[in-house]
Amino acid sequence: MGTRANIIPIINKTYCSSSQVVLVVRRRPHATNGGGFVVTDCNQKVIFRVDGCGILGTKDELILRDGDGDGNALLLIRRKKGGMAEALSIYKKWKGYTFDYEGSQKLVFSLKEPNSCLVRNNAMKISTEPRESNKDWDFRIKGYFPDRDCTIIDTKGDIVAQVGVKKEVQELMASKDLYHVVVKPGVDQAFVFGVIATLDYIYGESTRC
Repeated sequence: MGTRANIIPIINKTYCSSSQVVLVVRRRPHATNGGGFVVTDCNQKVIFRVDGCGILGTKDELILRDGDGDGNALLLIRRKKGGMAEALSIYKKWKGYTFDYEGSQKLVFSLKEPNSCLVRNNAMKISTEPRESNKDWDFRIKGYFPDRDCTIIDTKGDIVAQVGVKKEVQELMASKDLYHVVVKPGVDQAFVFGVIATLDYIYGESTRC
């Protein structure tokens, strides 16, 4: 008998699969669709949509939606603005919130974006709520997202999700508008794409305007 995957629901256990999942990201053009991106499975079924500045009309804010109809909002992501305190800080902070049935927001993760070359290793770190580890982070980003070559790693050093471009796609397309994400068993896919949406915005890609 195989070992059962350790389920890690951060947004919702509905998005935790018992097996590894490969999903495809296709960026939407700003001119016709307002930017953002769509996430599909191997059968071309839409799993998630991400709306950014071009659709929402608000800077430093993103919404992750499910694939049903117009898309129910699963996650609201905002950059925490702290004025002078943020300017002096070595990090910029992003916060991810889920919505309950009454529309109230609940903090589920925070991402620290280095705001200074003085930050050791210059790694982006993510903490989840409730806290999962004794460290000040639960996951970190390794690699460089704009190259479509990065991973989300947990505190044990295990890969939970990996961003990449298939060789045949890379040969056909010079742009990075199409790429895949491998999500390991038991990992919350909605959380993974909330993090990827944040990276997309930080690096000035499809969700930014």
